[in-house]
Amino acid sequence: MRHYLIIPALLMASAVSAEIVQDKGQYHFLNPTSNDLLRPMSTDRPDKTESAYTVDAGHYQIETSFLDYTYDHRNQDGTDTRADNFSLFPTNFKIGLLNNADLQLVFDPNLIERSEGEGEKEHKSGSGDLQTRLKVNLWGNDGGASALALMPFVKFPTNTNGLGNDEVEGGIIIPLAVSLPGDWDMGLMTEFDFNRSAADDGYYTDFINSITFSHAIIGNLNGYIEFFSSFNNEPDLPWVGTLDGGLTYAVNENVQFDAGVNIGLTRSAYDFNPFCGLSMRY
Repeated sequence: MRHYLIIPALLMASAVSAEIVQDKGQYHFLNPTSNDLLRPMSTDRPDKTESAYTVDAGHYQIETSFLDYTYDHRNQDGTDTRADNFSLFPTNFKIGLLNNADLQLVFDPNLIERSEGEGEKEHKSGSGDLQTRLKVNLWGNDGGASALALMPFVKFPTNTNGLGNDEVEGGIIIPLAVSLPGDWDMGLMTEFDFNRSAADDGYYTDFINSITFSHAIIGNLNGYIEFFSSFNNEPDLPWVGTLDGGLTYAVNENVQFDAGVNIGLTRSAYDFNPFCGLSMRY
């Protein structure tokens, strides 16, 4: 008798699940997703591998660093030059447009760049460029063992005091999320950036790839480790490689703190880059 009850129950559960997905598809920016249907908050920080999940329709998410510091002394050209860069409150502001799409505004309001060496000193401060991104989830946004998204972006030259190249640039990011055995999560990312060359003689392509693994440590504390690489087809530019790691702590379902460090594996990368930040969802 129990077997006859199980089959209708399974069919009913499947129908309810499909109904929930259908209901979420009806939400948009002007008709926000109800709080009881919100998916778990997923952030594009602190690792460099972007998330494959979007912000629910009609909701907002702010991801920022309190301080992002980079130090470099092992220069690829062999010169004895030290560079210290500070970024205060670099922010990614996200707006959920549809159940599977969000709009992102990425900006650096406070940049400080200092370099010293070879008898010269340079100091610049101001704001950075504005980057707009549109993330569209193709599958797995609301469940499943994997998720994939496409995220085209455009950078606009809004910087001050020479803290950018004053060129419009862009590209596309393809993040993939996979659930692994043992409660491990893996993120993979391929990215193509179309950037103006340093010699200003055309656009070249940055080929970026990364892989990250994350796991719960204790309670709401999680850790991750990541490998990141970037190769440019512009002549005489070496590849960039970093080994990254950090921690995240979820205060609740809408607030998360993080901290980490990125360590350069090649001379073309910054020697190290510590940071700490916060993500909030509304």
